[in-house]
Amino acid sequence: MNKKVIIPILVVLVAAIGALVYLYFAQKQEMTEMVEQMEFEKSELEDEYEDLAMQFDGYQTPNLSNDSLTQLLSQEQQRVRDLLEELRITKATNARRIAELKKELATVRQVMVSYVHQIDSLNQTNQRLTAENRQVREQYAVVQQQAEELQQQNSDLTEKVTRASILEITAFKVTPLNKRDRKTSNINQMQKIQFDFTIGKNITCSRGLKDVYMRIVRPDGELITLPDPQNRLFAFENSEIEYSIKKEIEYAGEALDVTMYWTVGEILYPGTYNADFFIDGALVASFPFTLKK
Repeated sequence: MNKKVIIPILVVLVAAIGALVYLYFAQKQEMTEMVEQMEFEKSELEDEYEDLAMQFDGYQTPNLSNDSLTQLLSQEQQRVRDLLEELRITKATNARRIAELKKELATVRQVMVSYVHQIDSLNQTNQRLTAENRQVREQYAVVQQQAEELQQQNSDLTEKVTRASILEITAFKVTPLNKRDRKTSNINQMQKIQFDFTIGKNITCSRGLKDVYMRIVRPDGELITLPDPQNRLFAFENSEIEYSIKKEIEYAGEALDVTMYWTVGEILYPGTYNADFFIDGALVASFPFTLKK
């Protein structure tokens, strides 16, 4: 074959081979960088899961009457451990599963914040009630007797709060109303506040007429009470404490929707209020709600 034909062909072949080699190494470098990036993102996600697991392990739940909250929190703890173990054995190149685990992390974190907030709210309410009972005992007992009663009262309170709350309250909703009974967000126009909630189904609870007591605590920690001090007390933990609203219901063991109203009789201040519910002499629920200016 003529050299004039062969030489151009060889030049073209060499150039093509060179281009292929260049593309091969360029793609290999790009793949290496992508894998390294995936490994880095997986490592960061593992760190986030480990941090969340440490938060769960470090959170000490108080003694609560609502055992379902602590049980749900324990379930989420186990869920984090399981997802972390799955993440550790998942290959970094499995981008789809890594993305799913990242979404799972965000979901679990939101659930944890919700449960911890509810548990802390109940715990703060129990601490406040304990302080009120201590003041009552100090008025009627000598120093030594007071110390003994305080120890016994704390023991009784822990035991009762653990076992006495049979009914549960859910679907709590607050609706501020103006003088025309229309919904308003202006705190200066609020004439009445409507509280809607559901008392859950419970076939083991005694049936019949029951009094539902609500205590509304202002942002400054003061209790909102009725004008007449003689008619605003109810029995709780071997003493009598004040309430803000009372309603009698007929409970038949099935889920029951209840509405209670509080007529505004004082100046309202913006901030976070707290609504504590008592049924059958036990604290059954505590919900924070916010009134904005």
